[in-house]
Amino acid sequence: MMARTPQRTLFAALILTAGAACALPPGESPSVKADGLAGAEKPDFGRVSLMANEIASELKAACPFAAPADENALKACELRLYGNSALRKHLSQITLWGRLLDEKLALKETYLTQFGTDILTSAYLPLFMFNGEYEIKYDEREKLYKIEFATAFRNRLAPGLFPYPFWHNENKWNTYQGANRLTAWVGIDRRLQTEKIKVMQFSVLGKNNPATPTPIALPTFEKETHAKWLWTDAEGKTQPRVTLFDNQYSRSNPHLQKLDQTYRDMAIELRKNECMNCHVPDNPDHMKRLVILQTPAHAASEIGRLIQDVREDRMPRDDAGIEKPMPTTAKQTLLAKAEAFQAAIQDAKSWEAEHPAK
Repeated sequence: MMARTPQRTLFAALILTAGAACALPPGESPSVKADGLAGAEKPDFGRVSLMANEIASELKAACPFAAPADENALKACELRLYGNSALRKHLSQITLWGRLLDEKLALKETYLTQFGTDILTSAYLPLFMFNGEYEIKYDEREKLYKIEFATAFRNRLAPGLFPYPFWHNENKWNTYQGANRLTAWVGIDRRLQTEKIKVMQFSVLGKNNPATPTPIALPTFEKETHAKWLWTDAEGKTQPRVTLFDNQYSRSNPHLQKLDQTYRDMAIELRKNECMNCHVPDNPDHMKRLVILQTPAHAASEIGRLIQDVREDRMPRDDAGIEKPMPTTAKQTLLAKAEAFQAAIQDAKSWEAEHPAK
């Protein structure tokens, strides 16, 4: 990821509104085919210890405690984590993310969101600050190690620097802004046969530290703007800007225009086929494993699984939660648009890799 560019495109015109049916039934999300969180083999404590030390050192250096409104500190953290970082290396291909509200509640009973590494390392994890302190514990019930990092949250940033308005839910906002612990659950990745972070949860269950910000009142949640998840601000710019392609790619990337257009084309087809009724942050269908697609960055992070599930007729679903295969023409059109978007993402990423920031 390189220098940011001014926002040029108005994705708000493509905001996807609810229709008659939700895409998936309660408790289910696209491609929930991942192996169980705990494998047959216990993670190795030595390797988990090395992982914890490597990540903690990186987080302390890249995302140190700072003023909760410091945008420069946020950007420095984001650039490091989104790049070739130790944290990124240790994440699963899909990591579950969410609040830890009750330590007595098993992970399988917890509401969590599925994130690819791009969106997690660029839009969510940089919102937290670290001092390098951590503790490792083994959880006998989950058969996983957990690394508990001391943390603090940047609760005074501009609204467009949050991936969506966390304040749509008062409890969620208060857990974010009061977070003092980030727990990484580590297990064996069956495909790679090595330790990976499978779940990350933030909570107020740790110890407060000098960087814990003073809580602020619940920001106003504007139904005519924030409730659309993408909105246009008073200056005519699309927000939240942290979820736009301009936030992830260089202004000189020759594939940006194609990336923009293919995303727009796919978004129109998603709207036509009612694929966005449930995949939004407020989780109207109460899915235990939510996938959200409401912004360009979220959609880009999930594009591979979206294509797979449409191809296999796993989505959308009708009001009763039964698979409702799309008409052949509609399915072929959506797949073509989604595959074009996926190709544009790959081209843009390849160009960035070949032209690193100096």
